[in-house]
Amino acid sequence: MKKIIYKGKSSASSRALLELENIKKDYHLGNSKDVVHALKGINLSFRKNEFVSILGPSGCGKTTLLNIIGGLDKYSSGDLFIGGKSTKNFTDRDWDIYRNHHIGFIFQSYNLIPHQTILGNVELALTISGVTKKERIKRAKSALDKVGLKGMYKKHPNQLSGGQCQRVAIARALVNEPDILLADEPTGALDTTTSTQIMDLIKEISKERLVIMVTHNPDIANTYSTRIINLLDGLVVNDSNPIDYKKEKQNILFEQRNEQAKMNFVTAFRLSLRNLLSKFKRTLLVCIAGSIGVVGVSTVLAVSSGIHHYIDSMQDDLLSGNPITITETAFDINSFINSANTRQKVEIVVEDGKIGVNSIVKSMIERSESMNSYSISNEITEDYIEFVKQMNPEYYAAISLDYGIDVSNSIYTDWKYSGDGASETMSISAITKMYSSVIENTDFADYSSYISQLSSAFSQAPNNQDYILSQYDLLKGNIATKEDEIMVVVSKNRQLNDVLLAQLGYYTQKQFINIIYEAKNSDLYDENQSKYFFDYDEILNKAMTWYPNDTIFVKNNGLLAEANPYNYKAYKDDSFENGINLKIVGILQAKDDISYGCLSAGFYYTEALTKKIIEQNIDSEIVNYYKEKNVDTVNSGAYTIPLSGQVVPSGISYKYYFIDKDIRHEDITGYVGNESMLSSFFNMISSYFGGSSNQGTETSSTNTKFYSISLRQLGGNDIANSISIFPTNFASKSDVTAYLDKWNDENEVIEVNNKSLDFSKRSKVTYTDNLEVIIKMINTMIDIVTYALIVFTALSLLVSTVMIGVITYVSVVERVKEIGVIRSLGGRKKDVSHLFNAETFIIGLTSGMLGILITIVISIIINIVVGRLANIKTVALVEFGDATIMILVSIILTLISGLVPAKAAANKNPVDALRSE
Repeated sequence: MKKIIYKGKSSASSRALLELENIKKDYHLGNSKDVVHALKGINLSFRKNEFVSILGPSGCGKTTLLNIIGGLDKYSSGDLFIGGKSTKNFTDRDWDIYRNHHIGFIFQSYNLIPHQTILGNVELALTISGVTKKERIKRAKSALDKVGLKGMYKKHPNQLSGGQCQRVAIARALVNEPDILLADEPTGALDTTTSTQIMDLIKEISKERLVIMVTHNPDIANTYSTRIINLLDGLVVNDSNPIDYKKEKQNILFEQRNEQAKMNFVTAFRLSLRNLLSKFKRTLLVCIAGSIGVVGVSTVLAVSSGIHHYIDSMQDDLLSGNPITITETAFDINSFINSANTRQKVEIVVEDGKIGVNSIVKSMIERSESMNSYSISNEITEDYIEFVKQMNPEYYAAISLDYGIDVSNSIYTDWKYSGDGASETMSISAITKMYSSVIENTDFADYSSYISQLSSAFSQAPNNQDYILSQYDLLKGNIATKEDEIMVVVSKNRQLNDVLLAQLGYYTQKQFINIIYEAKNSDLYDENQSKYFFDYDEILNKAMTWYPNDTIFVKNNGLLAEANPYNYKAYKDDSFENGINLKIVGILQAKDDISYGCLSAGFYYTEALTKKIIEQNIDSEIVNYYKEKNVDTVNSGAYTIPLSGQVVPSGISYKYYFIDKDIRHEDITGYVGNESMLSSFFNMISSYFGGSSNQGTETSSTNTKFYSISLRQLGGNDIANSISIFPTNFASKSDVTAYLDKWNDENEVIEVNNKSLDFSKRSKVTYTDNLEVIIKMINTMIDIVTYALIVFTALSLLVSTVMIGVITYVSVVERVKEIGVIRSLGGRKKDVSHLFNAETFIIGLTSGMLGILITIVISIIINIVVGRLANIKTVALVEFGDATIMILVSIILTLISGLVPAKAAANKNPVDALRSE
């Protein structure tokens, strides 16, 4: 048997198991200087096993003496020796171990924890001792069996009689096999019969250990005690059987044990959980109230996540319609947006009595210079194109090179005035111009410019069949892959616009004009001329032919050759040769889950045709003519001969006719190319100065028009002026941009075309990533709104935190006696704090999880209601990460709210706690 080693010096005279040497205890009354002397100098020694009863009137210090012996209260002066060791230097930790391993308490009011089973009540002392669960249950059941409560382990204190409750208290006191058993009026709340049973049990216990009992009943003391000590006014006035050291030899050693006294968090958690479950309704209401803030913030995050998720799901789709592009000229939208955020307005101070001058000229110049600063000029060389082609194929789905070719001048198709009339084979551009002239001479002249302003009827498709098929379904036919193949893409609702169909000759002129009559509710509308649907075969069987420049442009050798060196053939004649008959081989429609595909509704030719066009036209006569003149852009329009004043066409012109209400108008002058901005500028200037000009008008109107066509549009340049890169997905877009950035990195050496290009040999090339800018702007706006709403809804979280703090404080008040019990069993202050921290943890966890559950339900409702209205599957999405964070926030806030009440509970005096009701 080994000794227990306590701190402090041993007393040479201390030969008893427990010895009190001149113990005094003083109490201060509140903040006053008045002092109550509860114990005035107690000197007592106790044997290892005896039944000691302490008698005396109320207020004589009996319970105070018992609490000091049990380590619940501290003496003011003197010394208490335990196993021959002084306790003067005992720490709180030493007292906790002492109470847990060497003291057993039996209280008058039992002090059982109501929400624990009787087995749990008895186990508690063992739990604090660190006994394993299996051993704990075994010993607790054994203790209950010894006091006559076998088989009643799962009952709660409110299901027992008073005598049974006291037996549970005795079992709890004995379960840790203490050396000293302290009983404070153990029969005070019991009837006579039960009291006898309890006293018999305690008497039996005293044969093996020291029992010290405080009682008012001298009969019980005389009947059961082996020693009676009388107290009066804080002093011992009589001791019936003091220790005679000359005759008695005392063994003052305690049995050595694995001594610890602490409650782990699991135990604290279990105790708090059972307490909360015992007040289930109140706990549920508290958790619901605590979840309100979580619901508010989580719902905002769910909606934000849902919208972000929707945007993310659309990004890959959006990439198809918004590829990364490199063009010869572009607008730096990033610089523009950044400068807009920092731009400052300078205010001009106007002096009294004077009128300030607002300089429009300066403003226009500054604005022009500012806009020019955002204009990007890129030099796209063969080396750069090769550099782009060397990109890792995993980064992109397709790379499309655009050479700026306008095929509308080169593709010819049949056109009819009416269904029963003769057909003309005209170029697409001529048909478009003809319709514009027809409208100009009707009541709908204001709409004539709309046709010419529409985008080209034909575009080049990306050279990746799999990429196209990943986004589009074939309604009929095949994907166009050869130079003589064309495919048609219809809209999501399987439509093509009427102007496009008119441009390509699918409508007769009468049918097209009839569409306008119908739209304007005109009396001229003829229902018989209406056509709202085309069969697949009607679309596919349309005949179209592409012709090279040398066929459609004829050298003008007349007097005006200098001004108008080439004429354009708007109509096919017998001289046309070397054409490519184009076949429309397929009709495509975007898949249901594709909103923004790489192809909009229209007609598409292949990259193979583009190469064929450049091959045929780059050395054509008209291209070489303008190259020799060092002209990249051919300007067309009115030209006045100075001597005669005659208005003649300049540039590349042609003659066409149109029919209006069955009247044929001949020899109308048209121009190859697109209308230039000069037209608007010239007419604006003319109008500003109050004049007008009819010079250079193709139809003798009062507006002057200018046109231009570049050599690129004529197929005269074999270096692409625009590159479109379609990333595989939004994630790989960053890989594409990172690769492109290498070209502009001065530390990079680029290997292309069997040569090394250092930075000095490369000109900077800026790409345009409009989608990135748009997504950033949208996400920033969503985040700003989200943060604002979170700040607003977070107020409810703060309110919940305060409320939970109040509830925790109420719980502390309700569980004061439980605090005293835990301390009497050796529980530390920290253990008591853990008890209430566990309670707030449970409330926070439950509130957070309940809040997330409610948020999920709300999200489902939002998705059903709002989602259907907006045609979006997911409007609100509870992300696992957000849910976890919100649960953690709920736990942290509730733990913070419970810190003060938990600290107050830990600091409660165990004696006062046990006395509370």
